[in-house]
Order: sequence, then structure tokens, then C-alpha cells
Amino acid sequence: MTGRCPWCGDDPLYVRYHDEEWGVPVHDDGKLFEFLVLEGAQAGLSWITVLRKRENYRRAFHGFDAGRIARYGEKDIARLLADPGIVRNRLKVAGTVANAKAFLAVQEEFGSFADWLWGFVDGRPVVNHWRRLDQVPATSPASDAMSRELKKRGFKFVGSTICYAHMQATGMVNDHLVSCFRHAEVA
Repeated sequence: MTGRCPWCGDDPLYVRYHDEEWGVPVHDDGKLFEFLVLEGAQAGLSWITVLRKRENYRRAFHGFDAGRIARYGEKDIARLLADPGIVRNRLKVAGTVANAKAFLAVQEEFGSFADWLWGFVDGRPVVNHWRRLDQVPATSPASDAMSRELKKRGFKFVGSTICYAHMQATGMVNDHLVSCFRHAEVA
């Protein structure tokens, strides 16, 4: 077996996520919105916790349909807060609704959320060459800029650390260790 980033351990769900998804460049608006919701839900929790709830999120949030989520009212928020399959935090649930509205506004203004978001890395992945996990940063100047701009546009739960995790997950940044078989595959 070729080397793998050690952060995913041996949990089969985590390993599959690492091997098939993490760091793969995503240019689909809907998928980028899904990751934004999930990264926001993860704030203060472990990623594996949210990953285990991902299918519940897809169900509860109507397949991450931003247009539908943007129209959620108090009845929808109450339904979500009663759903044990997701992180039941009022600020995070309300933040998802706010993010759907802001996401649609960015799409309206720029035609593509993906094109706009990828502009923070000049439209192509930043390929890093880390040898150890302790070298991988939690933020970057690009995630700082992304966070500032998202907040300015009304997005919630988009601090620089969350933005950097989003960039890693969606392949805007390749932070697979150089010893990991995925580093070259997603580069």
C-alpha cells in the first residue's frame, strides 16, 4: 500500500473520503455550496462527526438546493433543530439559510459561484509540498481574503480556518503530504 495522509486514520468512511474526494478540484457550484455548509457545521467539531452526518444533511437540506434553502422560514428551522441527524445548533442552521441567500447573490452577480471562489487562487490549485502534518497551515493569505469577502457578502461561519479547510476539501489547495499517493494524483 502506498502512503496516505495520516489524519484520516483507519476509519473506512474517512479513508474513502481522503482517497476519493479530499483535494480533488471542484468546479461545481452545488458541490462547493455543500462543502461550505458542511465546513460551517463542522466549526468546533471534528470533520469525521460531520462526515458521518453528511447523508442526513443532504436529506434535511433538500440535497443542498440553495434556492430552496434560501426560502426556509421558522418552520423549516424548527424542523432542522429537531433533526438528530444533523448538528442542531440554531446559529449554524440559520447561518446555512443566510449562506444560501448570499450564495445565490454571488451567482447572480458573477454568473458562477465556482469561478468567483476559484478567483482567490487565480483559477488553479495551489500545490503545496508538505512532508509532515505539522507543516500544513490552518490558514493562508488566500483563505484570509476569501473569509473577508464572504463575510462582507453576508456569509456566516466562514472564518479563515473554515475557508482554508474548504479550500483543501475542494482542491483549491493540494495539502496531501508528498508521501501520500494522492498528492501526485490530484496535482
